[in-house]
Amino acid sequence: MRVGELSKRSGVPVPTIKYYLREGLLPAGVLTSPNQAHYDDEHLRRLRLVRALVDVGGLSIAGVRDVLAAVDTHDESLHNKLGAVQEAISHPGSGELDPLAVEDVQAFFERQGETECVDVTESNVTHMLASALSAARSVGHDQFRDLLDSYLEGLKIIAQADLDYVARHSSSDDIIEAMVVGTLIGDTVIKAVRRLAHAQVSREVLGGGPADPAS
Repeated sequence: MRVGELSKRSGVPVPTIKYYLREGLLPAGVLTSPNQAHYDDEHLRRLRLVRALVDVGGLSIAGVRDVLAAVDTHDESLHNKLGAVQEAISHPGSGELDPLAVEDVQAFFERQGETECVDVTESNVTHMLASALSAARSVGHDQFRDLLDSYLEGLKIIAQADLDYVARHSSSDDIIEAMVVGTLIGDTVIKAVRRLAHAQVSREVLGGGPADPAS
C-alpha cells in the first residue's frame, strides 16, 4: 500500500506518518520509484502501536523510541523483554524522594524476596513507587506503606489475567505488542473499576446509597 492508504487504514494523517518515518519510529517502506514507497501490514501494525503509545500512554517521542527498542530486541528472553517494556512505559516521579519512603520500598521488596532493589532510582518502576510513598508521607499518610503487601496480592490476580490475555497471541512480537497496549489501557481501566469497587465496598461497609435498604 502507498502512504495514502496507510493513512486511511490507520487513521493517522500523512504528515504524522512522515514525521514518524523521519524519527525512525516507523521503518522505511520499499521504494517503488524515487518519490514513492510501498508499505505492508507490518507497517500498519507498528503505526498502530506508536499511536497507542502516544495517545493512550501519553509517551513522548523519546519514550516511544525506548519502548520500540525493547520490543525489537532479539537477544532477550520474552520475560526479560516484557520487563524492559514495563520499564520503558513507567514514569518515575520528578520530586525528591523521602528517605523513609525509600526504606519502605526496600523493606517491601525484601519481604517479597525481590532482593535486587538496593537503589530504587535504578528502576523506573521502583522509583515510581518510592515517589508515590514520598507523596503520601508529605501529606501525613506515613502508614500507606502498610497497604503494599495487600495491593500486591490483589494485583497478582490482575497480572495473571493480563498474561492470559497476551498468551492468546502466537508470535513473540504479538505478545509484546499486546502487553504494551494492554498495560497502558489496563492502567486506565483499573483506575475506573477500582472506583466502582470503592463504591460497592463503601456501600456495604458504611451504608447509604440507593442499594441500602435503610436509605
